[in-house]
Amino acid sequence: MRRNTGRSAVGRVRAALGATALICAVTTALPGAASAAPVPLAGVADSSGSEVERISVAADGTQGDGDSTGGTITTDGRSIAFSSAAKNLTPVAPGTGDRVFVRDRRMNQTTLMSTVTSVIQHPVISGDGQYVALWGLLFRDTKTFLSQVGSASTIGINCSGLSCSRPSLSTDGRYVAQVATFGRPPSRQRIEVRDWHAGTVETVAEFEHTVSARPSVSGDGRFVAYQDGRAEDVFVWDRTDDTSSGPIEGPSKAATLVQISKDGSKVVYLSGSDTYVHDERSGTGQLVPDASGLAIDPTGHHLLYAPHDTSGPSLVLRDLETGYEEVVSNRAASAGTDSVSAGGRDVVFHSAADDIVPGDTNGRSDVFVRRFY
Repeated sequence: MRRNTGRSAVGRVRAALGATALICAVTTALPGAASAAPVPLAGVADSSGSEVERISVAADGTQGDGDSTGGTITTDGRSIAFSSAAKNLTPVAPGTGDRVFVRDRRMNQTTLMSTVTSVIQHPVISGDGQYVALWGLLFRDTKTFLSQVGSASTIGINCSGLSCSRPSLSTDGRYVAQVATFGRPPSRQRIEVRDWHAGTVETVAEFEHTVSARPSVSGDGRFVAYQDGRAEDVFVWDRTDDTSSGPIEGPSKAATLVQISKDGSKVVYLSGSDTYVHDERSGTGQLVPDASGLAIDPTGHHLLYAPHDTSGPSLVLRDLETGYEEVVSNRAASAGTDSVSAGGRDVVFHSAADDIVPGDTNGRSDVFVRRFY
């Protein structure tokens, strides 16, 4: 396995956010109020093939009283995990700052997963909707927590270092890929995979620096795409064969990892002002120019990206096989990894725009999901 320590290019430094996590779970049925009902996407010339729904709604169906951001979605599009500073999304939402919630769209329920005293990183929901991983500051170090949706069960996911961060989950939540950081102040880091069922840990890669390393695991836990921030390289590790391939972008190009598709077939990365979708089977890359890739659906067929051209839509979903594109949002909006359900049917995003759904008067950022028929 290759260990990258030699190249001098400096990647982006990402500071760990300070957040103290107090984990709990409260489930509340949300009535089907008008403010939460799907409506055509505002401003789209032809919205007959899609609808948009606000996810960050209060227990009585009204808008949240605080900013809501992020959003990761299950494979079938049923459940969405997101962060919110709103205090009225469930009856019990103590503390200040962001909390983590899961919305079950089929059951019309919202579950409070955590409360924190400061900002927390965006949560990650497993593909089957059973677990949510999050990370934040616990005393002096960051820690990863895995909570079971619908219960008070919380598992602390240990790592070999002082701090654990940037978790990525397999579809069933069994495998947690994360970054372990060593030293105080931090001086080196390791990417590893925890099988919390078996209680085992496997090392993916080690770096003698703390510049922007992070993993993305496939749905079955076999493949781990990872980034060496200082070398600006992206690799893929096969846990079954214990081999690492890459850099997938080639020897002379700098790259930043976005994510691997859950079926392990595609890896999305950024290079310069462009996005590339690397095919693991053929070794070829598909170029999406002048765009920032944000997420790929579990089947590897649909890419969510943000065009650099700010005169058009802010979020676009592309069918990688046909090239057909659909507008997700033509208002200012953002999205992260794991925000597209299988087949590109649902896309989660957040926006502070007040005309995506009717009656948006809270002046806050809200989380939405757009469904394509």
